[in-house]
Amino acid sequence: MTERRIGIIVNGASGRMGYRQHLVRSLLAIREQGGVELADDTRLVPDLLLVGRNEEKLRVIAERHGLTEWTTDLDAALADDRFEIYFDALVTNLRVANIRTAIAAGKAIYTEKPTAESLDDALALAREAKAAGVVSGVVHDKLYLPGLLKLRRLIEAGFFGRILSVRGEFGYWVFEGDGQSPQRPSWNYRAEDGGGIVADMFPHWNYVIENLFGRIEDVYAQVATHIPERWDEKGERYEATADDSAYGVFRLEGGTIVQMNSSWDVRVDRDELVQFQVDGTLGSAVVGLWGAKIQPRAATPRPTWNPDVPDAHDYRADWHEIPDNAGPDGFDNGFKAQWEDFLAHWAEGRDYPYDLLAGARGVRLAEAGLESSAQGRRIALEPLTEA
Repeated sequence: MTERRIGIIVNGASGRMGYRQHLVRSLLAIREQGGVELADDTRLVPDLLLVGRNEEKLRVIAERHGLTEWTTDLDAALADDRFEIYFDALVTNLRVANIRTAIAAGKAIYTEKPTAESLDDALALAREAKAAGVVSGVVHDKLYLPGLLKLRRLIEAGFFGRILSVRGEFGYWVFEGDGQSPQRPSWNYRAEDGGGIVADMFPHWNYVIENLFGRIEDVYAQVATHIPERWDEKGERYEATADDSAYGVFRLEGGTIVQMNSSWDVRVDRDELVQFQVDGTLGSAVVGLWGAKIQPRAATPRPTWNPDVPDAHDYRADWHEIPDNAGPDGFDNGFKAQWEDFLAHWAEGRDYPYDLLAGARGVRLAEAGLESSAQGRRIALEPLTEA
């Protein structure tokens, strides 16, 4: 087996997602396992160049993990021919300019989402990447997680028959910061810094929905800022100007209806922080990021509505867990699995389906959701298949 080295610029390596999920749990884990095995029996091994704005943080991270390449000079990093892929994990309002510069430098692009703050900018990036002939990819991590892999298996096997509806619940209580420290950075709650749950989560829901259930034809949404003030990382009070909850209804091509609630102001009473119920003519499933349980038509109970007496039936007992069936090594980290998939597509010259155009569709859904809420009407979405 031969080894092939691939240089990757990691911009935002000191941030929460950039460090934990992408650097430690994905790229360093790929290095530790000996690289990504390609179809021709080659192993693709990443060499990493860390980029960020804080020199001390970068130095500490590099020393902690035995890395020698790091810089605060993005232009110098992009000028280095040893590094062929640019990855962006910065806050959204810094992303467009950096990706645009990386495209101009001829780098392949892999990026967190949303890819931009506006559809115009997201489409411009997709068009520039296409014109430059560079490969692009956008993080679609949920599609690589065990629960949704099991759901895809059920869909492809025809378990549901005709899918009628999907109901999703996502969220948890994020502490305001005055008593207990918040679990999310304060910029998430400031619209002027690119925050907002619609901008954060609707791109996720777009790729989950379109890749599992079908294209979204229109959206109706209601958003809210339920908690108007919070306290930042320094304990200072600030005005929350971004939406912290969103309630969306999406109508899909073919008629399936998807309802999706997203909130940082909800206390959890479900098995996982995100959960989808899929109901079809032949069966139903309740799926999280890890677990999945089903109820086929032939095993569906016959409830009778009688509000005058307590209902003693244990409805949860009527569902059956789906086994992992993931092979001897089990399921891998979703971010790492997608990194491996993207790197294999890039190295083998194959088109990558979750590209900057797919990212633009996610930005469009977020934009349409905010427009729908502001105008109080349903927003139609035409097919977006060309950059």
